[in-house]
Amino acid sequence: MRYREMSIEGRNAVLEAFRSKKSMDKLFIQDGCKDGPILSITREAKKQGTVIQFVSKGRLDQLSETGKHQGVVAYAAAYEYAQVEDLLKAAEEKKEPPFLILLDGIEDPHNLGAIIRTANLAGAHGVVIPKHRAAGLTATVARTSAGALNYTPVAKVSNLASTIENLKKQGLWFVCADMQGESMYRLPLTGPIGLVIGNEGSGVGRLVRETCDMAAAIPMRGDIDSLNASVAAGVLAYEIVRQRLFAG
Repeated sequence: MRYREMSIEGRNAVLEAFRSKKSMDKLFIQDGCKDGPILSITREAKKQGTVIQFVSKGRLDQLSETGKHQGVVAYAAAYEYAQVEDLLKAAEEKKEPPFLILLDGIEDPHNLGAIIRTANLAGAHGVVIPKHRAAGLTATVARTSAGALNYTPVAKVSNLASTIENLKKQGLWFVCADMQGESMYRLPLTGPIGLVIGNEGSGVGRLVRETCDMAAAIPMRGDIDSLNASVAAGVLAYEIVRQRLFAG
């Protein structure tokens, strides 16, 4: 089910949006607001695992489109999020070994949209993103994905490392992008696999990297030493495609 990305303002409107189970990316609350309605909104947001940020009135005024925010603004996702189990089910229905792309803190919505597009074209069964410190499914992401978001499910999780551990118990292997890793051409990237791409600046976090089974480096021949996150995702995803084709 698709949602139009929008901001929801006003205490009653935000509370009803949460109670109707809309997919909400973020909730912004004015510092110092702790009355009954705000507590009810906060409680509903926590039930859904929505990211909550307390901000100044000035910041909330900037976020507000109407100026009638009553101390609270929420952002609804442009698309509904899937569950990780949905991604595995998609692989099962296609009778294919699971191929997932997991993103550790991609903050640029253009990068997220481009990676979702690549995931679709490379035959990945879905994308997994964290709830915190990462871009959500905004209208910009939808546009940049060039329609791929209509076909490629995206799951949002609280803890990426824990999600990887759980998926490993279901038979998946995980490889992360890392300039200090082994050349991607020397790694076995077939079978049930998860490809982990890190933040645009800092790369894959330490805990997530330690949870992965392999670290893959993309050979560099130029004068600079790194690729854009979405480009790196594309290069590694298609090495997985290449190995799967020859293995099959």
